[in-house]
Amino acid sequence: MSWSEPAPAGKEKGRARLRIGPTRPVRALVLASLLLGLAAPLGACSFTPVYGGTSRLASQPLLNFAYAKPNSRLEQIVYQELALRFGSSRSETAPLATVTVSSSVARVGYSITTNPNKTARVTVTARLVITTRDGSDAEPIEFTRQASADYTGSDQLLAINAADTEASERAAKAAAESLRLAVLAALSR
Repeated sequence: MSWSEPAPAGKEKGRARLRIGPTRPVRALVLASLLLGLAAPLGACSFTPVYGGTSRLASQPLLNFAYAKPNSRLEQIVYQELALRFGSSRSETAPLATVTVSSSVARVGYSITTNPNKTARVTVTARLVITTRDGSDAEPIEFTRQASADYTGSDQLLAINAADTEASERAAKAAAESLRLAVLAALSR
C-alpha cells in the first residue's frame, strides 16, 4: 500500500483507535457513588441566620440599636454599615449606638526617584459606644477598632483628593465590619 492509495474502510491512516479511560457504565457508577458519598456529609449541614431564628443572638435586645446623628462622612458610613447589618429601632428604650471616627494619612515608602506616584495609607479609628436607655444601671459597652487602606496618588490635586476619599471610605467600611464582629462576639458570650 502506498501513500497515494486510500485507506481501507474502518481504519484511519495507519492508526487504530484506542480507548483510554473508563467506559461509560463505569464512569456513571463512579459519578453516582461520588454524589451519594457527598450527600451524607452535606445533608448534616444546616444554615441558620445569626440574627434570627432560634439563635442566642436573636434574643438579644441590644441588637435593635437607635443610632446617634453622624458628624462626618466617615461616621455616616459606619452608621450605615451597622444599620444595614443589625437593623435600627426608633424605640425610646432601644440602646443608643454612638460612633466617633478619626482618620489619619501617612506616606508609605520614601525614596528619591523620578516616579510621580506617591503611595499613602489612610488609617481610620472607629469607636462604638452602646448605651442602654431602658432605665437600668448597666455600664456602656465600648469597642474600638482600626482599619487601613492604601492608595497611590500623583501630583494632581483632584486625583489625590479622590484617592484619599475613596481609601478613607474603604477603611471606614472595614472598621464598621470589625465593630460588627466585636459586638457579635461580646453578645454571644
